[in-house]
Amino acid sequence: MGKGRLEAFSDGVIAIIITIMVLEMKVPHGGTLEDLRSLLPVFLSYVLSFVYVGLYWNNHHHMLHTLKTVTGGVLWANLYLLFWLSLFPFTTGWMGENHFARLPAMLYGVVLFMAAIAYYVLQLTIIRAQEPDSLLKKAIGKDWKGKLSPVLYLSAIIITIWSAWAAQIFYATVALIWFVPDRRIEHILPREGA
Repeated sequence: MGKGRLEAFSDGVIAIIITIMVLEMKVPHGGTLEDLRSLLPVFLSYVLSFVYVGLYWNNHHHMLHTLKTVTGGVLWANLYLLFWLSLFPFTTGWMGENHFARLPAMLYGVVLFMAAIAYYVLQLTIIRAQEPDSLLKKAIGKDWKGKLSPVLYLSAIIITIWSAWAAQIFYATVALIWFVPDRRIEHILPREGA
């Protein structure tokens, strides 16, 4: 299988995830600003998850540019990532509908944590599928963002026991860390002539 098919499938799944998330936002039955106020938690959880899905799509896109060979391991690791991303609409909706209650906020963190682990597994699988001087391995270097994110997610999950809103600050912080463009792969590809 060529990497184009893998990219197309992944892009399609991610597009569906975003579509499901936006469809979960129900239209209010009134026409006033007061009617919209009750939707604020749903909207805020949607925005956070939309940013996360966008970040995963962007970084996944860059990571796949380093891929030369699609192996069975890469296919399964990619599906593992897509599985956890596919749970974003459920946890996003549950958290928003329940105004960031503890258990939904905690489960949201678990899904974020598992998606980060799945992304790491895909990254390692791609590196192992390439030659010893893998472009991806060169590009990620020490990968401080990739190592810090799961730690912050776990911290947020634990903090949710005391304050679900404090956990949201951790979730938003990780998104902000990744929102700053990660150009490691872009910088290495031109030098390698890819």
